[in-house]
Formats: sequence, structure tokens, C-alpha cells
Amino acid sequence: MADQVLQPIEQKQVLLYDDELTAVRAANGDVYVSIPQMCSSLGLDTQAQRRRMERHEIMEEGIGVAKLATPGGQQDTYVLRVDLIPLWLSGVRVSAVREEVRPKLTRFQREAAKVLWQAFQEGRLTSTPEIEDLQDSNSPAAQAYKMAMAMAELARNQLQLEARLESRLDAHETRLERLESALPSPKGHITEDQAMQISQSVKTVALALGKRTKKNEFGAVYGELYRKFGITSYKMLPAKKFESAMNFLTEWHQNLEGETPF
Repeated sequence: MADQVLQPIEQKQVLLYDDELTAVRAANGDVYVSIPQMCSSLGLDTQAQRRRMERHEIMEEGIGVAKLATPGGQQDTYVLRVDLIPLWLSGVRVSAVREEVRPKLTRFQREAAKVLWQAFQEGRLTSTPEIEDLQDSNSPAAQAYKMAMAMAELARNQLQLEARLESRLDAHETRLERLESALPSPKGHITEDQAMQISQSVKTVALALGKRTKKNEFGAVYGELYRKFGITSYKMLPAKKFESAMNFLTEWHQNLEGETPF
């Protein structure tokens, strides 16, 4: 069967422990995740795994090709429907992955499909662990943050209700996501679209660096980015420093690989 071409209406970066996965909601309402990213996270050969999926009668129906936004622009990418992730991973032999990756394989088998699906059901981008930890405190800032989030959720629910009554829910949701992505934050931080570019660029540098050190270098690359620009989260990068940050990551990758992927 020819690969189905999907029309993404929403894209999100979903954090699963130390791995950031790109997921999309297609026009048919289903959620799909990038096959190359999942294979890369588990140290699996992407082509071999995709061929195995295509040979499986059930998994074959959930494979598609979608245009994903990346630092290098729109890219045609093979994706798998999230409810089929457990079925795919159940056939991955433990001996096929490196010993240090095996605990991650277990986590993916247990949680990947649920986490990816919930990211769209909750209507938000996955929170960073630092923010989630801070919410547990009773500081004035944490209380103010919780109140603001509650008000935002209330406003969002009201918008959804109005859209249903007017039979234009899908149009309102799409418009809201585009506005949120395009507008800078009230404090002058980068937009969601720019944050996604930074995140993807960090991952590209970390993978290139990891080829040399044979280690997971995501934390090291983020740490260097935070130190250089005096921030504690890439989403807190001032908008006026976005271009400098991208240049910094581009030069780093050039030094490692001798090419510019962004």
C-alpha cells in the first residue's frame, strides 16, 4: 500500500524524559509521531524499522508522510500513529539496542503513546521539568503562576464553548494556536515557533557532539546555551537574542560536522 500523505493541522514538541519528540495532529483527527526521531532516541536503524512496520498488516495502516517544521524548513517525514507505538516496540528485541538504552526502551513501551496523546488532549505544549518542579512550591511566584494558568484555562474553555455553539471550533482552535505561536511573550521572550527552532537546533548539535563523545550530550548543549545567554530555560531567551543564539548553535555544529543544517 502506498504511504498515505497526511495534512498536519497542529505540531508539538513533546518531552519524554530526556528525549524531545515531534508529534502532529492530522486533519483526520489522529496523532502521529516522527519515526526517525523515535528510532534515533533508541539507537535503532530507521530504514530497517520502517520496513518492518510496512511488512506488518496492522502497523502499515498507521504509517504516513507528513510535512514537519524543522530548523531547516518543512521536511517530509515518515510518521506512525501513536496508538501503534506499543505494538511496534513490542517487536523490538532488547538485544537490538545498546545496554544503556534498554531502560529507555522500557519507558517508551510503557509511556510514549500515552504522553504523546495527552499532549494534544490537554491542548498545551509539554511543560519543562523545571516549571513542573517549581509549581510544587508555595512561593508567591508559584501561586501567581498557578492562578494565571487557571485563568488561561478558563478563558480557553470559554472560547471552545463559544466555538461549539457557532459550529466553528476547528477554525477558532487553529487561529488561536497561530496567534500564540506568532506573538512574543509579554516579557519579550522568543515566540513558540522560535523556541521550537532553538530546541531542534540544540538536538542537532547534541547528536553531532554525541557521535564524538558516545554520551547523551543534550544536557551539556542546553547548559552551554543557558550559560552563554544567562537564562535558565531556552523559552526565556530574549527575542532580541534569538538570532545570536541560532548563530551560536550553527557555528558549533559547523565546527563538529563541517556543515550548516539549520
